[in-house]
Amino acid sequence: MTYSVAVSGASGYAGGEILRLLAGHPDIEIRTVTAHSNAGDDLVDHQPHLRSLRHLTLQPTTPDVLSGHDVVFLALPHGQSGQYTDALGDAALVIDAGADHRLTSEADWAAFYGGEFHEPWAYGVPELLIGGAKQRESLRGATRIAAPGCNASTVSLSLAPGVAGGVIDAGDVVSVLAVGPSGAGKSLKPHLLGAELIGTANPYAVGGTHRHIPEIQQALRAAGASDPRVSFTPVLVPMSRGILATSSAPIADGASDAQIRDAWESAYGEEHFVQLLPEGRMPRTADVAGANTALIGLTIDRRANRVTVVAAVDNLAKGTAGAAIQSMNIALGLDESTALTTNGVAP
Repeated sequence: MTYSVAVSGASGYAGGEILRLLAGHPDIEIRTVTAHSNAGDDLVDHQPHLRSLRHLTLQPTTPDVLSGHDVVFLALPHGQSGQYTDALGDAALVIDAGADHRLTSEADWAAFYGGEFHEPWAYGVPELLIGGAKQRESLRGATRIAAPGCNASTVSLSLAPGVAGGVIDAGDVVSVLAVGPSGAGKSLKPHLLGAELIGTANPYAVGGTHRHIPEIQQALRAAGASDPRVSFTPVLVPMSRGILATSSAPIADGASDAQIRDAWESAYGEEHFVQLLPEGRMPRTADVAGANTALIGLTIDRRANRVTVVAAVDNLAKGTAGAAIQSMNIALGLDESTALTTNGVAP
């Protein structure tokens, strides 16, 4: 069976990455692409690397245009998806790459986003530990999926095994992330200009203000944490793609080194796209560029009594579009890895 697909926000970074990956999917027909201010333009005017899709023209983003497809991807700014998801009742599968359907707490939404709260959907991080199971089980047969925030899923995948295994204390989590500016979207912003980024590292949303914090806490609660507290500091660095997240938490009383490493090995030993590196090895963002892979390095610092986890992902691939398509595959009963690769691009 071939599934018809519409992708909104197709002129942006997330929409473009969804299209890049879907273009190689044998079970998908990309039928419709939409945009707002760029409607009427040829897709390749805004995504010149998508040569196989040069026949497509950007249509207006309206419920009428998006309706009638088997799968609809919404790659819109936060707060804009809800107006369309409410009107897409006839779509068999809708996947939102924005934040509108990620949070289960209306209070968290009000505190970090504001505006109308929309119902939470199945969270699109298949490998995430939910108690003794994986989020993958909630995605089978799902009709509404919320793709994750790239920073949030990276930190959550980093720490959930330690929480579920009872070997770390999630009450004192510290995460510092080096982040590529493509995660901020394609809209022109002065602080994201090349002249402002090249040769410097710029922290932002410091002091508990970043919108991905409640998403991380939500995931850690689902893994078994009672009161997760997260100090989260992202830093923009001059690389177009990538996240390198360094997260640490205190070692739980009585946890041995073997028990700590076993928590992550048990969680990811059989996973295709989330891989724990051998002891003493740390990941690089260059190794996951273009891939749907999360690489994780783990160290145990007994002097500080903390576990430190370093995770590398491509924020546009595994962080957003890859996670969305992986979740789509699961929901449709297809092979989970279809159109997705574990191999990065080098140099």
